[in-house]
Amino acid sequence: MSDIERLKKEKPPFDIIDDIHVYAREGVIDPEWIDMLKWYGVYPQRPQEDGFLMMRVKVPAATYSSGVLREVASLSDDYARGTLDVSDRQAFQFHWLTIKDIPTIFSRLEKIGLHTRGACGDTVRAVISSPLAGLDAREVLDVSDLAHDLDRELSGNPDFGDLPRKFKISITGSPELEGIHLINDIGFLAHTVNGEVGFDVWVGGGLGAVAHLAQRLGVFVRPEEVVEVATAIAGAYRDHGYRQNRKKSRLKYLIKDLGPAKFRELVETEYLKRPLQDGPQAPVAPFGGNDVLGVQPQKGGGSYVVVATTVGRIDPDKARALADLADKYGSGELRNTPFQNILIPNVQDAAGLSAELTALGLAPDTGLRGTTIACTGTQFCRLALTETKARTAALIDHLEGALPLPQLPVTINLTGCSNACTRYQVADLGFMGSLRGEDEAYQVHLAGGLGAAQRLGSKLKGVVLARDLDTYTERVLGDYAANAEEGELFSAFADRVGHERFLPDSVLKAEKDAAKETVSA
Repeated sequence: MSDIERLKKEKPPFDIIDDIHVYAREGVIDPEWIDMLKWYGVYPQRPQEDGFLMMRVKVPAATYSSGVLREVASLSDDYARGTLDVSDRQAFQFHWLTIKDIPTIFSRLEKIGLHTRGACGDTVRAVISSPLAGLDAREVLDVSDLAHDLDRELSGNPDFGDLPRKFKISITGSPELEGIHLINDIGFLAHTVNGEVGFDVWVGGGLGAVAHLAQRLGVFVRPEEVVEVATAIAGAYRDHGYRQNRKKSRLKYLIKDLGPAKFRELVETEYLKRPLQDGPQAPVAPFGGNDVLGVQPQKGGGSYVVVATTVGRIDPDKARALADLADKYGSGELRNTPFQNILIPNVQDAAGLSAELTALGLAPDTGLRGTTIACTGTQFCRLALTETKARTAALIDHLEGALPLPQLPVTINLTGCSNACTRYQVADLGFMGSLRGEDEAYQVHLAGGLGAAQRLGSKLKGVVLARDLDTYTERVLGDYAANAEEGELFSAFADRVGHERFLPDSVLKAEKDAAKETVSA
């Protein structure tokens, strides 16, 4: 039994809240129990010995008001040295926190409808909810209420406080636009079958060092059954998931061993006590959701506008300015997306908003800037091997200056280690941080995708050193721009020309030859 499993047996994980208040008063955290703070979204930042903390904040249904964003910005100024990130699970993230301030932060978050219950730890994490809910004419069902129901019933629920590992849920009413279900433990996709609206359910998705895409459960779940089915699946995982080896404890391993049919039978017989209705597969989103950027027509009139933050980082002043623009041009509402971006709905003057966003450096029509995500990296994360945020932002600056925008969306995901916090295995270009001696480097995963490809990228032989990242990426995307056929996705282009064409050594051969000549001279 791992230490974390032992601690979970000694004390119900969500009871750590009482200890957090004690630690805050005393100014000291018991080191044996520090990892249990994750159940409330709090964990040590790098370097741990300095005593500073990170915090993830859940945003139920991914929706909040301009006033909430202003308070989030104030929290950043007051306690987090001006740090504020939007995560790819639609959460906010702070850094540089101290334990003495955590209860006050919790209290201020609760007053604005945000919370941290289950933001980390072996429990139900943030539910990814469609940021397009109620906005896009192509949606089948507005899932906002169901997303709130899932958060209310599962976040911080002690019945699911001791799962074998983390557990992730997504829900969308626009399956032709969003494909994030493939990498979640449960994915609900609304679609219409014989005139009735219900959900196609996928289970067992998860990345990390060993990645698995979700598989269909083969059912048709009505909206009123969603919370019940999610609870049953989580219960089956709690009771039957593996606990001997934390590296093999996610639901994906149970699904791999049982198969979706036997897992469905387990859920039906032991938890629901009834069979589920069979159902067909929902439609596939061609681009997996990364094409929903910039100004989009909103049903009922007007527009919704997706603002690219650039790798999720937005300082408090820009956050307050964005809140002001949401009031001025919209209805004061904002939403976080699973691509580290922010959406403003109910916009009547999209041109005026776009001009002001451009002046802020948050231009909505951004191509690669809106389809590229990066994890926390060595700046704050204890597990990361490489820097990520600043390097990826610089990469996007370089590419925008060096290349025309690709004809179709291209996803670039960069992460500082194998844990896949920014899902490098399902990107067109996925970069996973590693070390080569003293040098930071990246392994390349090519032509994965959450959209039409619906596959994990192929791991290429060799690595790209950090200093060559700009050159490598520019050459690969330049090749695509110059040689792709009309309407050809990057993944299809890579398959047609052969993945060996993109091996780091092949792409960077001129630099390597020049370096050898310099050494020999």
